Amino acid sequence: MKILKNVRLETGEYLDNRHRLQTKTELFDLKIDDKKIVQLTPAKQSAEEVGIDMQGKLCLPAFKDMHNHLDKTYLSLPWKACIPSKNLAHRLELEAKELTELAETTEQRASTMIEKYLDSGVDHIRTHVNIDPFIGLKNLEGVQKALKKYEKYLTADIIAFPQHGLLTHPEMPDLLRKALNSGATMLGALDPGGIDQDIERSLQITMDIAKEFQVDVDMHFHDPGQLGYYTMDKWLDMVEEQDFKGKTGFSHAFGLCNLSNKAWENIYPRLQKHNVQILTTIPISMKKKLLPIEALQRADTFIGIGCDGFYDSWSPYVSGDVVEKLRNYCDYTGKSNEKALRQSLSLITNNLTPLDENGHTQWPKVDDKASFVFIDAVCSAQVAARLPKRRLLMHERNFYSPDKSQ
Repeated sequence: MKILKNVRLETGEYLDNRHRLQTKTELFDLKIDDKKIVQLTPAKQSAEEVGIDMQGKLCLPAFKDMHNHLDKTYLSLPWKACIPSKNLAHRLELEAKELTELAETTEQRASTMIEKYLDSGVDHIRTHVNIDPFIGLKNLEGVQKALKKYEKYLTADIIAFPQHGLLTHPEMPDLLRKALNSGATMLGALDPGGIDQDIERSLQITMDIAKEFQVDVDMHFHDPGQLGYYTMDKWLDMVEEQDFKGKTGFSHAFGLCNLSNKAWENIYPRLQKHNVQILTTIPISMKKKLLPIEALQRADTFIGIGCDGFYDSWSPYVSGDVVEKLRNYCDYTGKSNEKALRQSLSLITNNLTPLDENGHTQWPKVDDKASFVFIDAVCSAQVAARLPKRRLLMHERNFYSPDKSQ
């Protein structure tokens, strides 16, 4: 049994004297047992029970990074900037040239990235891992070792990812099968049009492998415009024809940008019908590639964001703080009022926010998992806008600290 005292929780909303919406918070004591909340009561004035005093820190659902590449980072290695690339194919060619060298330090580099995530309040990582003819399963093995060291503090999805194409090398389908037999939990795919240059064949092989292993699929779709849209639409045809509902994620999905009304009316109901998840990285430098997130949310489509790679051969800039990604999105789309900032938190918590759209309490409740992030902030709107740095993660009743002493 663990008792957390003086925990600040969001309990409602009110208008201040300038008719500005504000978030109401109160202090509570939480009892935790068997990785769950077993009692939640207003904070007591007397110290009847011994517990851990959280000193009024704001408690939020632990964060999730829903699009990441643990195997790609340069973290823990000497500084190096990127080599400029002409296009996606050229970037993949440049990346391939250093894969063998980097594979020797995958566990070390992934561990450094994981620790940054834990420090920032993330307790779940959805990571793609390169499976390719250059290094085989080496990156998978390194990432698995790194995740194993921190399994007390986080969970992960490991996606077997054909970064250099599924059809470009004949051994790739069997390498992906080996990865799924070796502990990868999901299957990835990459641009059946732009990279594999055979949409139908690439999608069908992906479907065959996914059904063989009964795993979900998370597909990188960078192709924009009609090519990207057609690829997603074709996959949804196959989902219907081959009974694969509820097992699809589209990462990036740039083909959903700037759609005509007719195209939107066709694909949005299909995304909803088949429970398709959309995973994005908020590329704010390219407005044309910012997904219509709010429209997707109104269509009851799951949206999750992540840092993608950070400090790697693709970019030296990304900090690795998923809250910063959220702040960038809010800033870029003009969200500045309390409610808009507060509800944006759903993008990094798997749709879980302390208050619902109407300002009523919906989290936490008795029997919820004891997975939280404690922050020196007064409300979640402040977290989204101001990036408070002092955060403390609890995952299933286990506090994380860098020295692993708790």
